[in-house]
Amino acid sequence: MKVKENIPANPVECEAPNMGKSGESGWKLMRYLVVGVLFGIIFVKAEVISWFRIQEMFRLQSFFMYGVIGSAILVGLISIQLIKRLGIKTLGGEPIRIADKEFRKGQIIGGFIFGLGWALTGACPGPLFAQIGSGFSVVVVTLLSAIAGTWVYGKYADKLPN
Repeated sequence: MKVKENIPANPVECEAPNMGKSGESGWKLMRYLVVGVLFGIIFVKAEVISWFRIQEMFRLQSFFMYGVIGSAILVGLISIQLIKRLGIKTLGGEPIRIADKEFRKGQIIGGFIFGLGWALTGACPGPLFAQIGSGFSVVVVTLLSAIAGTWVYGKYADKLPN
C-alpha cells in the first residue's frame, strides 16, 4: 500500500488527534454545551431530525433534506477554502492543518452500510441526541446500535478492506 507523507500507514490511527496546548475545564467547556444545545434547537426547528423528512429523502419524494445536505457541503467547502487561503488559526492561536485524504474502497462499503442504517432507522448520528431530547425515546436503540457499530469497527478495522 502506498503511504503518503503525513498520513499514517495504519488506517485505524487517528489523523487529527486533539492536541490542544491548553487544557480546558470547568466553565470553558460550557461553551461546547451551549453550542450543542443551540445546534440541537436548530435541528428541531428546521425539521432535520424528522423521521418523516428523512424517509421522504430516501423515497425521493422531497428535495428538502437534499437541500439541507447540499447547503452544508457548500458551507463546508467555502469554509475550508477560507481557512486554507487566509491562514486562519484556532482560538488558541494554533495553525489549522488539513491533511490530504486518500481514497479507499472501504469508504464505499462503509458509506453504503451507513446509508442503509440511516434509511432503516431514520436517524443519522448527528441528530440522535436532538431526537432523544425531543422525546423520541425509541431512538435510544439507534444510539446504542451506533455505539456498538463504532466498537465493532474499532475492534475489526484492521481486518476490513482498505
